[in-house]
Amino acid sequence: MLFLPPDEVIRKRLLIDGDGAGDDRRINLLVKSFIKWCNSGSQEEGYSQYQRMLSTLSQCEFSMGKTLLVYDMNLREMENYEKIYKEIECSIAGAHEKIAECKKQILQAKRIRKNRQEYDALAKVIQHHPDRHETLKELEALGKELEHLSHIKESVEDKLELRRKQFHVLLSTIHELQQTLENDEKLSEVEEAQETSLETDPKP
Repeated sequence: MLFLPPDEVIRKRLLIDGDGAGDDRRINLLVKSFIKWCNSGSQEEGYSQYQRMLSTLSQCEFSMGKTLLVYDMNLREMENYEKIYKEIECSIAGAHEKIAECKKQILQAKRIRKNRQEYDALAKVIQHHPDRHETLKELEALGKELEHLSHIKESVEDKLELRRKQFHVLLSTIHELQQTLENDEKLSEVEEAQETSLETDPKP
C-alpha cells in the first residue's frame, strides 16, 4: 500500500475539492441522496432523503455563491491592483520628469552661482578703482596740469631761443673783438718794425 506525505495529501485534496470547502464531497453526497431517494421504499424515508438533498443543495448553492463573491472580489482586487499599478507608473513617470526638471534647475543654479561669483570678483576689482566722477575729475586736473606744463614748456623754449640768440650775438662780438685785437697787434708790430728800421738806417 502506497502512503503519501501529509502535505501531498492536502495538496491533492485542495486540487480535487476546489477551495477546500468540501464542494466535491457535497455533490457526491447529493448524487447518493438522489439515488437513495429514487430507491426509497417508504414515503417517510423518501421525505427524509428529500430534506437531505435540499440541505445539501442549499450548502452547494451557498458555497457557489461564496465562490462567486470571492471571484468577484478577486476581479475587483485585480482591477484595483491594475489601477494602483497605473498610478504607480504615472507617479514614477512624474518622478522621472521632476528629477529631470530638478537636474535642469541644479545646472541653472550652478550657472547662476558661477556668474554671481564672477560678478563678485569683478565688483571687488571695480571697488579698488575710483568711480567715473572721480576719474573725470582726475582727468580734468591732469588736462589742466598738462596745459600748464605746455605753457611752461613754451616759455622755456622762448627763453632758450632768446638766450641762444644772445649767445650768438655774444660770440659774434667776441669774435669781432678778437679780430680787432689781432689787427691792433699786427699794426703795433708793423709800427715797431718801422721804428726799428728807422733807427738802424744811417743819417745822410
